[in-house]
Amino acid sequence: MKSIVTILIAFCLLLSACAPAAPADPTLILTTTTSTQDSGLLDMLVPMFEQQTGYTVQTVAVGTGAALKMGEEGNADVMLVHAPSSEVALMEAGWGRERFLVMHNDFVIVGPASDPAGIKGAATAAEAFQKIADAGANFVTRGDDSGTNKMEISLWDKAAVDPNGQAWYIDSGQGMGATLAIASEKMAYTLTDRATYLATKVNLQLDILVEGDPSLLNVYHVITVNPDKWPKINHEGALAFANFMIDPATQKIIGEFGVDKFGQPLFFPDADKTDADLGL
Repeated sequence: MKSIVTILIAFCLLLSACAPAAPADPTLILTTTTSTQDSGLLDMLVPMFEQQTGYTVQTVAVGTGAALKMGEEGNADVMLVHAPSSEVALMEAGWGRERFLVMHNDFVIVGPASDPAGIKGAATAAEAFQKIADAGANFVTRGDDSGTNKMEISLWDKAAVDPNGQAWYIDSGQGMGATLAIASEKMAYTLTDRATYLATKVNLQLDILVEGDPSLLNVYHVITVNPDKWPKINHEGALAFANFMIDPATQKIIGEFGVDKFGQPLFFPDADKTDADLGL
């Protein structure tokens, strides 16, 4: 009996030794785009990070514009976002401390199979947008200053079209999953990241009609908030999360995420690359 107790005590001590030391500040606020949440990627990665490090992550999934704003205002510790030009501006203004390339996928234009604007086969996304405008076909915009919304606006600019105020231009003001549901209900077109579309496709009456345009690349970075600007933010935890995201083991998981269910990865790991490698 005594030997069993001794073994149990030794086992408990071993478990304690293997457990991560409790962080001085265990709460971490992560702001991120809705696509990383709606795709299910963070549902897998965040619990892993918490188990490995002892941090508790409070995830705020909003548009990238709002996520960056929260960091700028000191209301977040770390950001996982996908609007490179806005991210560079934030870093140049000194609001971010570290910025690491994490992964990419791409944007696609989806719409009803009937394709009333005839965009299938368009050579570029801008050409497809021009056809949508010419046909006056319904298009649902997120209208939320997210990374997806920023990309959409750039495509309207390339098409030399101002959709604002047009009856066919519908503002959802919501995240990607909700916007896709509205587009499906209204038999409308929309721009989406591939990951969220594939993750929710079973509930949608929407097909991918335009893809493969190099301008539709969708790149994600992780950014820590600068403690010199906001001394009370949890920079130690933010850096721990950033390093977790670019760790080879995590990158492997990112590259395999979605393959079993969709036959293709939802994201492609990029921590071993540079922005220049991706053409940014």
